[in-house]
This record gives sequence, structure tokens and C-alpha cells, in this order.
Amino acid sequence: MRTALQAALGLLLALLAGRAGASLLAAVEPGAPAPPPPAAGPSEAARAAAAVAPPQDAELAARADPIASYTLRVRLDPAQHTLRGEGTLVWRNASRAPQRELFVHLYLNGFKNERTAFLRASIAGFRGSEILSDFGHIQVTRFAVREMGGEDVWPGGRPTTPGDPDDETDIRVELPRPVAPGDAITIDLAWDADLPSLALRTGHHGSFHMVGQWFPKVARLEPDGTWAHFPFHRLSEFYADFGAYDVTVDVPEGFTVGATGRLVEEARRGGRAVRRFVQEDVHDFAFAAWDRFREVRATTEDGVAIRCLFPEGSEREAALEIDVARLGLARFGAAFGRYPYGTLTIVHPPEGAEEAGGMEYPTLITTGGGWLWPALGVRFVEAVTMHELAHQWFYGLVATNEHRHPFLDEGLTTYAEIDGMRALHGDSSAARLLGLEIDSVAQYRLGAIASGHDGAVAQPASAFVDGQDYAGLAYLRPAMLLETLAGVYGEDLVRRAVGRYARENRFRHPGPEALIEAVRREVGDDAAEALRLGLFERAWVDYAVASFHAWPADGEEAARGAGGEEAAAYRGQAVVRRRGSLALPVDVELHSEGGAVQRVRWPARESVARIPYAGASPLVAVVIDPERRVLLDEDLTNNAQRKDRDRLAPRVLSRASFAAGVALTLLAP
Repeated sequence: MRTALQAALGLLLALLAGRAGASLLAAVEPGAPAPPPPAAGPSEAARAAAAVAPPQDAELAARADPIASYTLRVRLDPAQHTLRGEGTLVWRNASRAPQRELFVHLYLNGFKNERTAFLRASIAGFRGSEILSDFGHIQVTRFAVREMGGEDVWPGGRPTTPGDPDDETDIRVELPRPVAPGDAITIDLAWDADLPSLALRTGHHGSFHMVGQWFPKVARLEPDGTWAHFPFHRLSEFYADFGAYDVTVDVPEGFTVGATGRLVEEARRGGRAVRRFVQEDVHDFAFAAWDRFREVRATTEDGVAIRCLFPEGSEREAALEIDVARLGLARFGAAFGRYPYGTLTIVHPPEGAEEAGGMEYPTLITTGGGWLWPALGVRFVEAVTMHELAHQWFYGLVATNEHRHPFLDEGLTTYAEIDGMRALHGDSSAARLLGLEIDSVAQYRLGAIASGHDGAVAQPASAFVDGQDYAGLAYLRPAMLLETLAGVYGEDLVRRAVGRYARENRFRHPGPEALIEAVRREVGDDAAEALRLGLFERAWVDYAVASFHAWPADGEEAARGAGGEEAAAYRGQAVVRRRGSLALPVDVELHSEGGAVQRVRWPARESVARIPYAGASPLVAVVIDPERRVLLDEDLTNNAQRKDRDRLAPRVLSRASFAAGVALTLLAP
């Protein structure tokens, strides 16, 4: 989630970078630019076919394999901020090995006291760092396996966080006997929980309650028989098996509930409102409850019921969120596969409950942002909504391991957010501010560049140093890597590759290799190798014009001309360099006196190249990547030189670069 400060600073940096970039191009282009070339990569015919023949929804998996299904009943006491829950878990051993143990996540215990792994990890530049006024915890009172005599096995459970006896978020429970591959067991559950004061996705603020990660949740068992279990870390999100959820939420009358799934029953008795929500093919369930929600509803053309819950005074924001949801469901459905659920609930938290905003759960998202942003022309509310909606595909339907590889969700979601916001607002996808249009890419590129040497993108959530590191590497850099590949090899091909990945891996919990393979199949080997380097190594690139010069051609050279086609009064060469391990092809423009432009494709496989020039007038300027397709190029100030003005462009951008360096230290995800 981006805070108001983050949005403001990001837009300031984008504005500075945009002005500097325009000045840079003006400084080196003495005449009209050459027409943009086609992107490198497959043929025009292949590109056209990709644009008009997207994968069909017939290729999509229709249903998830239901491995962990819950039937739960929970009672919320909003005065005491407590939950009392009971129900059943039907769990099937879908691995190839017998299982004598289960691992269970108790995420609420991350808020139990100041000694937990979650609260000890003070993460600079990340939300959830506020001091809690109320701690929260969960206590399991029953965990009995019906097929094994109905004995409560929870008393034998033990925390498993290595070297951390104070953490109780990852519990190992030994079973009386093994569960064979393919067999299922039914576990009777009961628990009590205290919700913390609102921090990082869950808790209470006044009578508003955001209830996420609130029940004993079995960890995912991988097909090879290893458990994907982990302690609750400040930067980590979640990972679980798919199943069917049937959850009854009991709240005081007057409270509105927004939840995962569709409402199938509702009753009122004894001053309480009891609502039953059901959803198949999901891997989590969350709900929000408040006695002051306003509500608007809409239905998409293909029948998805959208419901937006918001505080009084946020009617304009709610309308924006509904509009974003309509567009996003259609656009992301076309690109990544049809949204398979019948509902989408949007929760806009009230003032003071911002920690609940900017989060995704199956069929439910939370947003944020006040009235000031739309009034100023800043697209903050819409961007948050678009981002959280895109999570429904990568977090929700593809369901990668967010602890081990957070970039597979956050990076691809940010890539999709950029696409959705451009579809909605074009070149002003981030803001239309002070008469200027600001694009999301200009905003996000700076953070991606700043983090490029800090670590690999593909690392566990617990390995990131701070919030800025996490934002740059898990969110921004993978998105800018995909945008760079789109600029170099073709936007439609990269979009098709991400779509193939999302469609083929629906309900499958893939790893990074699945994304790389999708890029290889749709875009090519060079793009796939660049993606691999960009994800697993600290790969970076900086293109630079080292020098250029020209001289009058002698008689033989002048007669021969450029390629033997016409007389060349001048000969010369430009020396261009590539620093870093990302070898991406770029265009180089050679500008001659009088405005003529020659464009050459440089494969950039070598670190230095000498590009020959032949023309009717002297060579006066050289520009690398004039359309700025390589968004991960670290230093745009050295992409161009012009005779007698070669020092102007760096001076123009130096002030913006300094401002970016200072302000980025304040940014968080």
C-alpha cells in the first residue's frame, strides 16, 4: 500500500524526471526525429497474430483441487474486539508421501506481544510499524481428528520457529497415525481470538473491524511431501491450498459485513445478525464489519456483482472504485483469464483505519485514499483499487508462494496495474497535475532503478532489509523489467506471455520458472534470459555515448558513399558502451547537420561498439534509445551527446537525480 506521502513524493520525482528527460532530448535533437522503429523480436506477422488471437478461456482450469476446505462459524464482539470460532477443516494429503504431522499458521499470534518475530522486526519504511494500543492473539481450544478417535491433539502442538521460542505463529501438530497419500481427514476446530488495534491488514479501530488471518490455517503441503510453513514475518504475506469455504459470521444488528464469497443466508435473532457466506475455489477468507458503512452496488456485463462499502463522505471515491472495478474485471479477464467468481467486494476503510487499506483477499479487496487526491487530479484511489483488483489473478488464482517469492504476486500485479491505469487514463495514468500529465511508469521507474544493486528480485520476503528494499525489488523492479521487455521486444508479446503464465497456471501454485518459460515461448530465448538475469541476479544496464567524431571523406570514400548508394561527403563513427549484465538491443540515432537522422539497431551483446557514419553533412549528435524503451537504463544523462553541447544534458538532469536520491529515502511500498 502506498501512503499519501509516498504518492506525493512519487509524483514529485516523476515530474522532475519527466521535465529532465524532455530537456535531455531537446538538447541532443537538432532536427526532426526519425520515425520510431518496430520493437526487436519476432516478425510483424507473429506480433499481429498475438494481438488478435489471445488464448481462449476454454484453456482455463475450471475448478481448483479442493485440498483444504473449511466450514466455520464465528461470533464477533465489537465492544471487546474478540472472536469466538468453531467449525471443521477437511484436509486431504495431496502429496506423494504419508503425513504424520500438520503445520498450522496462527497469524494473529504475530500481534501477541512485543517479543514476537513479527513485532520485533521493525521494518523502516513499511506500514504496520505503529505501536499497538491493544495486542492480539489466537488460542486454539480444540483440534480433534474424527478419523483418529476424536482426540484433541492440539496440546501436543509445538512452535517450530528455529531459535525463536517467543514466536507462536507456526505450529507443528503430531497426528496419532499417518495420513496416506490421497486420504482425507476431518478436524473439529474451536478457538478464541483477540483482535489487535489495527495494524497491517487486521484489527480494530473504534467499531470498525478488519478481520483477516483470523482462524487456525493449515499450511500448504507441496506435492513432494514438504511443508511450506514459515513464521509470520513483517514483510511476508501468505500461501495456502485451495478449498471451499462456508463461513457464518455473527455480528450485532446494525453492523454491515463485507466478506469473501456470496451471501447465501441471512437471519436476525436476539439482537444479532447472522450471515452465511460461501465460496469455492479460494484459499482464504476475510471479512470487514462496521456499523457505519455506506454501500453502493453495480453489476458487470458478464454478471459479477460488485459491492462497495465506504464511510460517509467518500461517495466520490466509491464511484471511482466501482468504475475501476468494472474496467479491471473486463481488461484483466481478457488478458489473464475470466474472473471465475460471482462477486467482488470493495472495502474503503474509514479515516484512522488506513492500516486496513490496500490489501487483497479472495473476492474482497480493501482500498484507501481521501477526497483530496481526486480533487487534485492524483489517481491514488484508482491506482490502489486497480492494484488490489489485479491481485485477484496473481495472488488469488495463480496462488504463488508469497513468502518465498513475493515478486511473483506483487511484481506482476504492479505490471497489470500499470496496464489498467493506462487503459483508464492514458498518459495521465498517475496524475493530471498542474496542467501536466504524469504516467505511472515515470513514477515507478525511479524506485526500480534505486533498488537495482541492493539484492536479487527473487528472494524470500524475510530477506529484504527494509520497506524501501521490498518495494523496489518485489513490486517495482519486476514490473519495470517486464515493461522494458515490452518496449524492446513488443508490448503485445509480453502481455501475451504474462497471460499465458496466468492462464496455464491457474490454481497451480507455480514458481518463477513458469513465468520464464511463458516468456520464452511467447517472446523468445533472449527475452527469457534477460528475465532470468533480472530476477535471480543483480542484473542492471547503463547505455552511454562514449564519443563520436566525423571527418571529410577522401575522394574514394566520397564516391563510394554510404552503402554505395549515394555520395558521402563525411565519414565518422560513434562509440557506444553498455555497462552491466542486461544485454538488450537498442536503437542508436546518428544526427547530421541539417536534421538528417540515421537509425541503427545495436544488439548490445558486446560492451562496446563502433558504429560507422557516412553522410552528406557532419555528424553532430548521437542518441541511444531515443524512445526510452529500456526503462531500466540506470543513467539517461549519458544516452546522448551533441557537438558543442555535450555537457548540457547532464547538467539539466543532475538536479532531478539529486532530488530523487534524497526523496526516495522516504518512500515505502
